[in-house]
Amino acid sequence: MPKEARPSTGEQAKQHALAQLRQAILHGEMAPAQRLVENELAEQFGVTRASIRAALIDLEAQGLVERIRNRGSRVRVVTVEEAVAITECRMVLEGLCAAKAATLAGDEQLAELTELGTAMTKAVADGEPMTYSELNQELHARVREFSGQRTAVDLLERLNAQLVRHRFQLALRPGRPQHSLNEHLAMIEAIRARDPQAAEKAVRAHLTSVIEALRD
Repeated sequence: MPKEARPSTGEQAKQHALAQLRQAILHGEMAPAQRLVENELAEQFGVTRASIRAALIDLEAQGLVERIRNRGSRVRVVTVEEAVAITECRMVLEGLCAAKAATLAGDEQLAELTELGTAMTKAVADGEPMTYSELNQELHARVREFSGQRTAVDLLERLNAQLVRHRFQLALRPGRPQHSLNEHLAMIEAIRARDPQAAEKAVRAHLTSVIEALRD
């Protein structure tokens, strides 16, 4: 909204700051361990320091920000071991979503998954790892959406947000997209076959591979 129409205080101001900060962290515009200075952020987003502070408290609860005693706030650093633990939790929830999607997805939704698989194959063939990474995230998002499992989706959105740095690193690792492509295609095929057990197994196999890559 235009700056003159944007509230600088209150709940709307906090929500505006929260959305902007969350987007910047998820898009890698704010690096892990980067200090988050309330005065600077308040000026940048046209809100009060109180609104920024409230937004940072919410982001801390989401696992994206850490507040250090006597030193202020910074973008949270997620260690490899934490990333592995988060991915282990994802394995259960993503597996559930894939199984549900295999049962509930309609023909148009299955066709959308097939199109994503084709686009991912092309991205790998063309040597475009970041395009592949974006399509990868889109595929997982569509499977979650098609599952209808709102509770799992909410939990996964919070978990996935904490993995943004590791996701970028894996996407740029030589050979990683080629390695994971077949895992994603197997997941798509199992959902298209309306086989919930195979769909869950394919997701678990893929995320087991992710864990191995994180530990390398």
